[in-house]
Amino acid sequence: MKIEANSVEDYVNQISEDKKSALIKLREIIQKNIPEGFTETLNYGMIGYVVPHKIYPAGYHANPKLPLPFINIAAQKNFIALYHLGLYADPDLLKWFKEEYAKLPINKIDIGKSCIRFKKPDKIPFELIGELVAKITVRDWIDLYESQLR
Repeated sequence: MKIEANSVEDYVNQISEDKKSALIKLREIIQKNIPEGFTETLNYGMIGYVVPHKIYPAGYHANPKLPLPFINIAAQKNFIALYHLGLYADPDLLKWFKEEYAKLPINKIDIGKSCIRFKKPDKIPFELIGELVAKITVRDWIDLYESQLR
């Protein structure tokens, strides 16, 4: 399900009603917990949280015109997705997240390399997502990102 949007608000307005309130709450949790310096924007057709060029002028190595991505959230056809690149780049963070998720009385985690899929919007662990988002500062993310490029 591809949403053609011109702004984050436009994106949110186009989400199907069955996912809209959960995505809005997920966005609010991220905004509340994300460390200072990250910027919310449309990124790859999703709501993205990036390191802006004013902080990291080099941008994203695959396309330096784009800011350095960190987190994206999206309403897909069959699920809500949270893409957290820190999970892909930091095995310790991934281990922590999986262990904490396993403690929750919800479905088994559905995760790819950096994508967590939530098929049931009412089962999103918002508090845990808030903790996850808060764990990496802009400086931490830049350092981790650059270490992966070497």
